[in-house]
Amino acid sequence: MSDLSQTELRKLDLTLLLVFLGLLRHRKAAAVAGELGLTQSAISQALKRLRDVFRDELFLRRPHGMEPTAAALALEVPVAQAVAALRGALTVTRSFDPATADGVVRIAALDSEQAVIMPRFAARIRQMAPQLRLSVLPLGRRDAIEALGDGRADMALGFLWDAPDSLSRRSLYQESFLVAGLARALPEAPRISLDAYCAAEHVLVAPGGDLTGIADRTLEAMGRSRRIVLGLPSFLPALAAVAQSGAIVTLPRRVAQDFASGFGLVTAEPPIDIRRFPVSAFWHRRNDSDPLTQWLVAELVTTLDS
Repeated sequence: MSDLSQTELRKLDLTLLLVFLGLLRHRKAAAVAGELGLTQSAISQALKRLRDVFRDELFLRRPHGMEPTAAALALEVPVAQAVAALRGALTVTRSFDPATADGVVRIAALDSEQAVIMPRFAARIRQMAPQLRLSVLPLGRRDAIEALGDGRADMALGFLWDAPDSLSRRSLYQESFLVAGLARALPEAPRISLDAYCAAEHVLVAPGGDLTGIADRTLEAMGRSRRIVLGLPSFLPALAAVAQSGAIVTLPRRVAQDFASGFGLVTAEPPIDIRRFPVSAFWHRRNDSDPLTQWLVAELVTTLDS
């Protein structure tokens, strides 16, 4: 693939580059069409023009979708950088008015942040920017990082011990833990002894399906253990299960404070020292100067401080 001439450069436009990056992400023309609001015919025509400009097939049709060629993979980083630079240039002189802003903001968050943060945040955004819509993507940490990198998500909420340098962050709060259960399971609430904690049956919340968690590692270091009888991927179903079973669950303090009583549960301080963790908002550094991103972060902080 030789250097592009002036004539070939004139054949490129931003839509073509967005189609190219979309095909790299999704490997399916229909998915790209839906994402960009184009027809599949328009995607096919865009791909034809891309092939003409770059003098390469770029994507090969396979039973599982569109397979990128070596040339397409080599173009991914420079094309993504070019699109990011254009986005940055467009925001330099653009002012942001929440009263007239529209569009969709996609936020990656797991169920704890979905339950604790999003209802209040969505209500505030609805009040301040009524035409702006929010869409929450239930992505784990690794997937959230990828989504921020490729533009599928505008922001992520949660904690990342090893966030890459490509992300910026704003700390929102420090989170700790409580134990929740029926009153008969926690007769000494708001306390529970270590022996009672270890003797109880436990529900564990682990999105990856594990049956050991941070509390188990803490207990192991003390030479103790507990019995996990049920693993669930989300906290609210865990609270429902605890209400039915008489087991107990160790969960983030804010989730317990907001929702445990609604399931008829009481709470207690855990008898072990479980490491606290920071909950933050993350976004890609290419959006550091984006007025919408900075406004969203400021509103998020205001929401949680109020």
